[in-house]
Amino acid sequence: MKPSKKVWIIVGIGIFAIVLGILFTVYFQQVGEREQLSDRLEAAEALLPGLEAVREELEDQLAQATSLLNKNQAEFPESVESIEYDDDLFEIADDCNVDITRLTASPPTSTKVGTVTYSVSSFVVVVVGDIDDILDFIYAIRTGDDFQLPWSAEVTRASIASGTATINLNIYGYKGK
Repeated sequence: MKPSKKVWIIVGIGIFAIVLGILFTVYFQQVGEREQLSDRLEAAEALLPGLEAVREELEDQLAQATSLLNKNQAEFPESVESIEYDDDLFEIADDCNVDITRLTASPPTSTKVGTVTYSVSSFVVVVVGDIDDILDFIYAIRTGDDFQLPWSAEVTRASIASGTATINLNIYGYKGK
């Protein structure tokens, strides 16, 4: 049996209604998404001036911090060996059974001998202990046997009085330049 024109018209209207329903559904979903995106865009645009102000403030802080860093780097010696030397000196003092009561370091300077550049730091070390232990400490500094770092020391002055010694020394470290 052959379908009649009415059946074809009803089927066509049904298919058209289904397609139209799908199109409306997709359209309304897109309208909803568009409204959400529009709301999010408005919220982002509202935040933008505040974020730009924060960015400018952070850039100013960065510029100030960079300027301060540059200023401090110019004032602070590049060499930090004195901190490392301090560690060695305290370890040597511990090994020799003396206590360091004061340690004063001058900023390192450079001394060039031929093509070799040495970093020279001057220290004043005050230690307390038995005379024999103090002498062991001075000897350990002079010989450099207990040094963890590649450096050598020159004791320029030492005075010992009643269990306290004040030792002036120069520490030479190889800079490799």
